[in-house]
Amino acid sequence: MWVDALSVTLRALSFVALFQAAGMAMFIALFGHELSRVEYLVRRYGVISALVASALVLGHYALEAARMSGDFAGISDATLQSLVLHSSSSVALTWRLSGLVLIAVGLRTRSVPGITLGVVGAALAVGAFTLTGHTAAHPQRWLLSVLLLGHLLVVAFWFGALVPLHFASSREPAAVAGKVIDGFSRLAVWLVPGLFVAGVVLAIVLVKHLSGLATAYGQMLIVKLAGFALLMLLAALNKWRLGPAIARGEASASRAFRRSLAAEYLLIGAVLTVTAALTTFFSPE
Repeated sequence: MWVDALSVTLRALSFVALFQAAGMAMFIALFGHELSRVEYLVRRYGVISALVASALVLGHYALEAARMSGDFAGISDATLQSLVLHSSSSVALTWRLSGLVLIAVGLRTRSVPGITLGVVGAALAVGAFTLTGHTAAHPQRWLLSVLLLGHLLVVAFWFGALVPLHFASSREPAAVAGKVIDGFSRLAVWLVPGLFVAGVVLAIVLVKHLSGLATAYGQMLIVKLAGFALLMLLAALNKWRLGPAIARGEASASRAFRRSLAAEYLLIGAVLTVTAALTTFFSPE
């Protein structure tokens, strides 16, 4: 029990740190040149997130053998560790760590090659999720892997943009902050529907029947859908009301925008936590 609790906690925290690092790398690639005062801060937070994610990913991986045995003693079991080493979890770990290293290196370098490294690292770190789990074992794994990758890249970009947008709204001139927020919103208008469609198709293929929604797996999917609906409301508020008001220099709008970003951060963090529990303890079957 304690092994599972610690494992899912590390998994959830690693999701938060990894998606934040990957999203910041993508944000810098798209909007870093627009930032005049906080680019260095975004890069620093991205590097820290990548390093923290690496430690959490390694910690979670170290517990895989313990979860097999149901006790922490499994960590020292050579047979179980060998099974983990030769499993898809080991390959996914390699992808994640490689991606996180590239993100950290790329964000420390203000150049086109650095930006490229960061984006490739983000793709690798997020792409590792297609190597394990329910989609990897499904007969239609290739279709599901493409959908999952697209879905998670959008989630990472959205989540990773929240801290940079917070910095921009509080420290950049109103014109710069408004331009960056507008640019992000214009892109999100096209990406978020794809996020929703990919998520729905994945849920339909995995759950198969409406009766599956009554299972623990199905109920947690409903929780994720409710979280997404709330996020859409906040995103609409930011795009149509608060973003334009910030560009006009309204101080009250800037404060409201940062509160909205904080709410989005907590909601996405909660959804990632639910996902960690969902993929650890439950199956769509």
